[in-house]
Formats: sequence, structure tokens, C-alpha cells
Amino acid sequence: MYIHSKIIFSSAEEAGNVKRFFPSEFGLDVDRHEAVEPFREICEEKAKIRRMIEAEGIPYTYICCFAFTGYYLRNLWQLDTVVPPRNKVVIVGNGNVKGAFVTEADVGTFTIEAANDPRALNKAVHIRLPANYLTSDEIIPLWEKKIGKTLEKIYVPEEQVLKEIQKSSFPNNYLLALYHSQLIKGDAVYEIDPAKDIEASEFYPHVKYTTVDEYFNQFV
Repeated sequence: MYIHSKIIFSSAEEAGNVKRFFPSEFGLDVDRHEAVEPFREICEEKAKIRRMIEAEGIPYTYICCFAFTGYYLRNLWQLDTVVPPRNKVVIVGNGNVKGAFVTEADVGTFTIEAANDPRALNKAVHIRLPANYLTSDEIIPLWEKKIGKTLEKIYVPEEQVLKEIQKSSFPNNYLLALYHSQLIKGDAVYEIDPAKDIEASEFYPHVKYTTVDEYFNQFV
């Protein structure tokens, strides 16, 4: 990763006309997290690349989009199904921690907005959309209403989740670490620093994004 990054940075410097560099992060803010392995290593590598970009003086924008719907809501973070469950749902943590959810297509839209916005230069753009900034206990009723059925809910405490991460193999250990980061540790919950951060919903209020409620329509 370091070798490839150095090549990219050197090429950008030689070209001399790179207006903005968007590193391939597209997840949580790698400078603000309590992620555990194996997800933590990825975050630390991305943070190192940030420092390299800044040290080289390359103009940048970081996109912090947190939880793709394809990873979390496609199956309501269940490891044993590819669609939202209709009988019971396993909830990571106590269900009361806010997470930020967004479709992959909407991330693309906000990235284009940021690329054309001088206010996003050398800043991190945080995509925490009001209708999608929800807890598990707020999301599940949206799905229950769609199917007209109340799901059996099984809450898994953090200690048990950590044990499952340690004994699981890839990709389950990685996915569980992702869920632990957002649904238990609340890695999408923090205050914006105007000196280095932009909240996408405030800077680009004209963007019509897909809500969690709308996203579930495709599975009914």
C-alpha cells in the first residue's frame, strides 16, 4: 500500500496540475474511531496515507460515508442471509447507538458535489444524512412496518460480539468488526470541527438522497 501510494503521490507532484486528490477511504473517519481488528488495521493504514498526502502538500478531500447500505441494511447486518430477515433479527449491542447509513449511489453524488466545491478543499466531508442517522432500534421498525410483522429481537452484548470476532474467519470477522465499530462503539457519533470538517447534509441540502425507509422498498 505504501509503495503504491508513493507512486501516486510522486505522479501527482510531477503532473503539477492535480486539483484535488480523493483517497480511496469511503468509510468511517479513520482519525476518529474505536475499531477492533481486523478492521482496525485497515483504518490505521488509511490514516497513514492521509498523513502522507498532507506531508506532500497534495490538495485533498476525504469522504467519510460510514455504513454502506449494501453492507448493513441489505440484510440488516445478519451474517446468514442476503435479504432483510422476516422472523428474527440479531442486534449487535443494545440497539441505541446512532449509525450513519447511505447508498453507494448517493456516496457518488456527494463525492461529485465535493469535487466541485472549493469549500471541501483540504477537508473531510462527513455524510451523515438526517433521515439515515439512526439506531438499530429505529431502523428495525421501518422494516417491520413494510412487512406488517414484528420480528423476534436478539440483542448481543459487546463482550460476546468481541468473542465472535476473535473466533470467526474472514469475511465474518471483518463484517462483525465493522458492525461493532458503528453499532456498538458509535464511530459515526462526534462533533464536527469546522476547521477541517464539512457535514454533507448542511453543505449540499439540495441533494435528494435515498432514505433508509425508501431503501427497504426493494425487498418487499
